Amino acid sequence: MSKRMTAAKSKIDRNKKYSIEEAIKLVKETGVVKFDATVELHANLNIDQKKSDQQLRGTIKLPHGTGKNVRVAAFVSPDKEKIAKEAGAVLVGGEELIAEIKKTGKTDFDIAIATPDMMAKLSVIAKVLGQKGLMPNPKAGTITADVKKVVADLNKGLISLKNDATGNVHSAVGKVSFTDEQLSDNINTFIDELKKMKPEGLKGSFIKTIYLTSSMGPGIGLTI
Repeated sequence: MSKRMTAAKSKIDRNKKYSIEEAIKLVKETGVVKFDATVELHANLNIDQKKSDQQLRGTIKLPHGTGKNVRVAAFVSPDKEKIAKEAGAVLVGGEELIAEIKKTGKTDFDIAIATPDMMAKLSVIAKVLGQKGLMPNPKAGTITADVKKVVADLNKGLISLKNDATGNVHSAVGKVSFTDEQLSDNINTFIDELKKMKPEGLKGSFIKTIYLTSSMGPGIGLTI
């Protein structure tokens, strides 16, 4: 463990859960690196990820965005390509784009959206996209006829959320350079919206634990 990480961990009581305000101050103190580190939330959920009705999929719009430029790929028919480009998609196309990804396996984008009519055509690269968590999904709002709105929202702070194989969700909620108020707004919005995603019929607490951290900093437990 580096001296920097050792010093950072010494500032945090691992047995304590901190308020959001306290955690933000600590994440800034412990996230001192030579770049503007991303601030992240990691939540462990009380779900059985093997049950389809407990799989978590959704979107959350952060009021101040994540501070990251999101590279959106839009799989659309030719008549909607101009709309997608003007809305801010960095990669736009239909069958030719699909063929290129099938040939190269390259996915130089962070999130993919598609119009409903393109979904059948995406089947030939479903494995490539699926392995990287990029396959458009109706629950995440990334299958849509309103290309302009969804691309614009993604560029303004709309994040796509899904649980991993161990029942956790992970998300960027800003940058260390954000003000305390901006980070607080984003974190509170994330937690409030995450609570609304609790699967119907799930008994007990939905969020078991949640931690705030910077890209290269220690985890800070939050009170929920």
